[in-house]
Amino acid sequence: MRMSWKLGRAAGIDVFLHPTFLLILFAPGAVANLPLVIALFGCVLLHEFGHALTARRFGIGTVNITLYPIGGVARLMRMPRAPGAELLIALAGPAVNFAIAAGLCAVLGLGGSAILGDYASFFLLQLMAMNLVLGGFNLIPAFPMDGGRVLRAVLSGWIGRGRATSFAASVGRALALGFGIYSLLTFNLIQVALAGFIYYAAGVEEAGVLADERRRRSPTPNEEDLWKAPPGYRWIESGQGVWRLAPVTVADWANRRWG
Repeated sequence: MRMSWKLGRAAGIDVFLHPTFLLILFAPGAVANLPLVIALFGCVLLHEFGHALTARRFGIGTVNITLYPIGGVARLMRMPRAPGAELLIALAGPAVNFAIAAGLCAVLGLGGSAILGDYASFFLLQLMAMNLVLGGFNLIPAFPMDGGRVLRAVLSGWIGRGRATSFAASVGRALALGFGIYSLLTFNLIQVALAGFIYYAAGVEEAGVLADERRRRSPTPNEEDLWKAPPGYRWIESGQGVWRLAPVTVADWANRRWG
C-alpha cells in the first residue's frame, strides 16, 4: 500500500501503519504514556480484526487494515447489502473492545494491586477504561462510526438503504458540526480535526452509497435490448456484416418483413 508501512500479516490480512500515525506523538502526554498508547492501538487493531473476521463469515474479504492517528480502517472488498450482515459486522468491532474491557476487569478483580502491583493495576485500569470509551464512541449512531452502520442496517428494512444512509450521514454531520464548534470554543485543535474528519467521511459514505443505488436502479441493457429497433424502424444488413436501421415502408407492412 502506497504511503504506508507494512507492519505484518495476520489471518491472511496485511496490516499497515500510515505515516500520519506519528502525529499522535505530539498529543499531550503521548510520549510519557507511550506503553499505554501502544497497548491502546493494539486494541484498535483487534477492533478492526473483529470487523474483518466477521465479514469473512459472510464471504466478504478484507483488502488490508491501516492504522491512523484517529483509529483504524478495515478496507472490505465490498460492503454488505443485507441489513443483518451489516449489523453483525458493524457490532463486531465494539464487541471486541467490550470483551477486552471485561477481561481486564476480571484480571483486576482476581489479582488487584496486591498481586499485580500498583503500576500494573493502574495501567490495566486505564486500558480497560479506554476500551469502554472506544467501544461506546464507535456506537454513536452516526457515520463514519460503527453506530452509523448499525443505524443504517436497522432502518434499511423500513425506508431503504439509500434513505437510511442519508439519514445516518445527516446525523453524523450534525454531531460533527456541534462537536467542532465545542472544540473551537475550548481551543482543542485535535478535536476540531477529528470533527472535520467525521463531517467529511459522512459525506463520502453518503455519496458513494447513493451513487451505487442509482447504478443498481438503472437497468443494464442486455443483447436483446440493444438490438431492439425503435418504433417505425427495422434492422437491415447492408453487406459485410454491417447492420443499419431503416424505416419500415408500406411494402414491409404488406409483406410482413418489418423488424
